[in-house]
Amino acid sequence: MKRSYLVVAAGLVVVVIGGRMFLSAGQPDPAEGAPIVSVSVPHLGETENQGRMIFDANCAACHGDNAAGREGAGPPLVHIIYEPGHHSDASFFIAAKNGVRAHHWRFGDMPPVDGISDEEIAKVIAYVRALQRENGIR
Repeated sequence: MKRSYLVVAAGLVVVVIGGRMFLSAGQPDPAEGAPIVSVSVPHLGETENQGRMIFDANCAACHGDNAAGREGAGPPLVHIIYEPGHHSDASFFIAAKNGVRAHHWRFGDMPPVDGISDEEIAKVIAYVRALQRENGIR
C-alpha cells in the first residue's frame, strides 16, 4: 500500500517538473539586468530632470533606467505597488534615508542611500511620480 503511494507521488513530481519544463520551453529567462517593465517617459520639468540625474547616479543601478526595475537587481518603481496611495512620498524618504526590508519583491533588502539629502530625495520623488503618472499610476 505504501509503495503505491510512493509511485503515485513520484509520478506527480515527474508530471509537475515535466510540465514546467514544457511551459518554459522556448521562453528565455530574462537577462540579468534587463528592465522589468516598459516605461513611457513624459516631458520633464526642471525639478523632474534634476531628479532624473540624481536617480541615475544613486538609484538606477538597482531600480533601472527610468525606474523600470532590473532583473536580478531591484524592483520597478513605475508599478502599481508604488502608487501614492500605497507608498506615500514619506515612504520614499524613509527608504532612501534608512533602507527598507524586502516586503513586496525578492530582491533582498534595500540599503540606505549614503549621502543623499532631503532636497535630492524630493527631486527623485518628483521624477518617479511624473513617470508613474505618465504610465497610468496615480
